[in-house]
Amino acid sequence: MQDPRELYDLRTALDTVPDGLYLVAALTGFADAGGAVSQLNSYLLETLEAEEIARFDSDELLDYRARRPVITFDQDHLSDYRPAQLSLYLMRDEVGQQFLLLTGYEPDFQWERFSSAVLDLVSLLKVRSTVWMHAIPMPVPHTRPIGITVSGNREDLTESMSVWRPTTQAPATAMHLIEYRLQQVGASTVGFVVLVPHYLGDTEYPAAAIAAIESISSATGLLFPTEKLREDNREFIANIDEQVAGNAELERLVGALEQRHDAYMQDSPLKSPLTSIDGVVPSADEIAAELESFLADRRKGDDDS
Repeated sequence: MQDPRELYDLRTALDTVPDGLYLVAALTGFADAGGAVSQLNSYLLETLEAEEIARFDSDELLDYRARRPVITFDQDHLSDYRPAQLSLYLMRDEVGQQFLLLTGYEPDFQWERFSSAVLDLVSLLKVRSTVWMHAIPMPVPHTRPIGITVSGNREDLTESMSVWRPTTQAPATAMHLIEYRLQQVGASTVGFVVLVPHYLGDTEYPAAAIAAIESISSATGLLFPTEKLREDNREFIANIDEQVAGNAELERLVGALEQRHDAYMQDSPLKSPLTSIDGVVPSADEIAAELESFLADRRKGDDDS
């Protein structure tokens, strides 16, 4: 195998990056139900402070004919060329906590070499834990909270969050391979699979992105306000509910999915860590409001200091 380090170019010296950060990985590729991963990437890069640390070589990893770059034709000439990009960033969350983000396309080629390169960076940067996201369509209703399946070696997260734990064979992704290799060397890693209603799999479903962000927060303690996504989701759900209410066949489908979902969850030993002593779970909006209040207090404290 060629030297994995030749797969990427450093944009900043690694010794300037703090040791012991969390690595969040969100690669688009084989499946991205509800646009969970693509929305997550856009949200993080557009709303948070980011510094590119390393960029991977697309000529080595990308099949251009399968995922063609975008070119701009401006009346009579070509004015812009935008190739796909796969990069590692140093990020800060809403309250200034630093973390690493691996984002971009899933490589088409050289998975073993790519995974070796990522493991090399994990070792060099003394990454505390690697957290990655994936999303698949499932026969579940949009009227119930989005479920998560958890993999990796962080048993606390598996026990508290994983609602579906099958034993099955499935098409792998590059991040599956990286998780597998990290486990082999005893490095901390967790993968979250967002279980998206199958009839919304081809949409940009804001709730899927919210579920991805909340999973990352659970695994890392990083804080990401989601008020804009929640507002978008309320509008999205209102439109879906309106369409369902006007179609008897869709109403029957959603009703059947609700019954099956509720029966499954009734038998599940998994209990929400947010449940109160009385067994009441606060709504997503209530949780978001508490988080926003907390962040506002943190920002005020920073300003005063």
